[in-house]
Amino acid sequence: MSEFKTVREQREALDSKKVSARELAEEYIGNIKKRDGEIKAFITVTEELAMQQADSAQKLIDAGEAKPLTGIPMAIKDNICTEGVRTTCASKILENFVPTYNATVMEKLNDQNIVMLGKVSMDEFAMGGSTQTSAFAKTRNPYNTDCVPGGSSGGSAAAVAAELCTAALGSDTGGSIRQPAAFCGVTGLKPTYSRVSRYGLVAFASSFDQIGPIAHTAEDCALILNHLCGFDIHDGTTARNEVPDFTAKLGKPLAGMKLALPKEFYGEGIDAEIRDSVLAAAEKYKELGAELIDCSMPSLKYAVPAYYLISSAEAASNLSRYDGIKYGHRTAEADSYEELIKKSRSEGFGDEVKRRILLGNYALSSGYYDAYYGKAMALRQVIRAEYDALFEKCDAILTPTTPAVAYRPEEQVSDPVKMYQADICTVTVNIAGLPAVSTPCGYNAAGMPIGMSIIGRKYDEQTVLQVADAFEKTFTAAAPKLK
Repeated sequence: MSEFKTVREQREALDSKKVSARELAEEYIGNIKKRDGEIKAFITVTEELAMQQADSAQKLIDAGEAKPLTGIPMAIKDNICTEGVRTTCASKILENFVPTYNATVMEKLNDQNIVMLGKVSMDEFAMGGSTQTSAFAKTRNPYNTDCVPGGSSGGSAAAVAAELCTAALGSDTGGSIRQPAAFCGVTGLKPTYSRVSRYGLVAFASSFDQIGPIAHTAEDCALILNHLCGFDIHDGTTARNEVPDFTAKLGKPLAGMKLALPKEFYGEGIDAEIRDSVLAAAEKYKELGAELIDCSMPSLKYAVPAYYLISSAEAASNLSRYDGIKYGHRTAEADSYEELIKKSRSEGFGDEVKRRILLGNYALSSGYYDAYYGKAMALRQVIRAEYDALFEKCDAILTPTTPAVAYRPEEQVSDPVKMYQADICTVTVNIAGLPAVSTPCGYNAAGMPIGMSIIGRKYDEQTVLQVADAFEKTFTAAAPKLK
């Protein structure tokens, strides 16, 4: 494993010539070859491209022209378009799809001269919480390979945790960055909706999806986020807000800061070890000068059904473009236009994607629209209003990231409703479009990581990163050795 683990450490090592960009890239490629057969984080490894990029990065370093991410080895979730590199969304329907353009975030990272090690696995079309719906690589948890890494960005989180890359990009629709970060003992940031361009991100649910970083520390997430944000002419939903330096508040005292603990996030259904770990972290924040505020979020019990109705409706619309004609998988035999579409979609989509399409079309259908989709959209406004009310009393909100630690695939994968309910701690953030970060706060008796989330006001990533960073610098629990 690398002597220089974080983005900060690697930047200093590269600039001081303690290691070259090629040596760093070769070390991670070696780790992938050695460990990924067991972890199954990668769908596509881009070794040749990585070496070319490492050599280009080294020329900039030697010339004293290195940027903050120059030469940093990263992995990219396989729903983010990469020009000339296969982008599958972990689905058979896009098995051989090679984009002719880059996602905006990739253009920004390429401007920084990162080293892309490859594309990492995910739940098919980002639909799932285990990375077991992937058609190509059912990723395992580096802490215990009998367990799932979470999802849908499970490949991203597992690759960081297993040191198969320094950091990774993921996407978060209902917790898909934060939940796998918690399961794999790393830090994951879901930015405010509209903070990062979605151009080139293969759409799941367009009003929820957001790209963000997964890394070893909140500081690393801040360093990467600095180079992902900004208005994009290709994405009309991106904010025109000025992009701050997301590292600016790191290390500043928490004295006087108010942290809210909504009681519903600590009640029935939350594992006792997780509750105790997060509440112990809350006490640590008190020692650091923060004030804890008890509060309530009554609408939490309705959040999961509202999220799945709205997101599935959007998914049904977004996935209608995969018809076997324009691009993607086409069935070998069909006697009519209708049969071509039906067979192509039936062969190309997995069970979970089909389930969401059916649910979405049902919720949008005549006679059911008002009863289901309309009510879910009304509840979305209620949840947003509840968060607005909470933020009149506090600076950030502290919750568990997940109700349980990483589980064995057979425990939930066959029960969709049980898996959906596991998103209870994360989906409200996406419903309200808020920023949130998950960071490790402990380990259970079996040595599996426990994550806590810090939720902030819209466009206040600086504060959530400040709060996460402050805890990380005091967190002394020794991580169990990866298996």
